[in-house]
Amino acid sequence: MSRFPEASVLARLVDAPVLPGRLAWIGLRPDRRAPMREVAEARLEPGRGLEGDRWRGAATGARQVTLVSAEHLRAIAGFLRLDAVAPARLRRNLVVEGLNLLALKGQRLRIGAALLECSGECHPCSRMEEEFGPGGYNAVRGHGGITARVVEGGAIRLGDPVARA
Repeated sequence: MSRFPEASVLARLVDAPVLPGRLAWIGLRPDRRAPMREVAEARLEPGRGLEGDRWRGAATGARQVTLVSAEHLRAIAGFLRLDAVAPARLRRNLVVEGLNLLALKGQRLRIGAALLECSGECHPCSRMEEEFGPGGYNAVRGHGGITARVVEGGAIRLGDPVARA
């Protein structure tokens, strides 16, 4: 599923194996600006995102679910000179561990029974300044994770493997 000529070195590198990770955190946003609700399991629905989340986009929308790497949360904390950044503060739905999500941009990944298509980068919004104070927006730049659409729905649980499909 490469964006490069099939025989190119870059295509082979992009399509090279990506070690699987695991699902480390699940968060639902019940309403705009409401506190995130941390859950141990959830259900992904095609065209709807996470059941119980406030997302209200088009059924074909690219941002049905947001994902970020635990490793990027640690980088953001470092830029902000904090010991840690709780996943709920970034307001992403899923935190994965041990997997470089940007290596899957434009590709598909499986989490539990669900199949997602990585649709783009999840850039920070001005709310990061509110959440983290001055410098919050820039601390998240390049570390905000990815957006995805749900191709096949299914149950997901903490600890589920996360792998390129």
